[in-house]
Amino acid sequence: MKKIEAVIRKSKFDEVKDALYEAGIEFFSFWDVRGVGQAREGRSYRGIVYDTSTIERIKLSIIVRDKNIDKTVQAILGSARTGEIGDGKVFVLPIEESYRIRTGEHGDESLFIKGKEE
Repeated sequence: MKKIEAVIRKSKFDEVKDALYEAGIEFFSFWDVRGVGQAREGRSYRGIVYDTSTIERIKLSIIVRDKNIDKTVQAILGSARTGEIGDGKVFVLPIEESYRIRTGEHGDESLFIKGKEE
């Protein structure tokens, strides 16, 4: 099992969400986040442009079975890319264990519904 974290542009969220659904990823968590990076976004107020030191993004958190890692990462990379600085990052982290609270299932079995996924 792996945890995939991605920081993406807010404007790309709907495209990434749709790509994840098409890849068979039906559940993930996300948050509005702010960070500092190479991209700078200027804000205009009454004709004066202000450079902001923080950048607004969305952070996705997805736990997947090992067999779904590549298609999940490729869905994010393909749908979040604009080719400009500030497109974001994807991180893949190991998960030691997972439990489904309702049934007590653990490990790989806790991440899918039997009969729905092969």
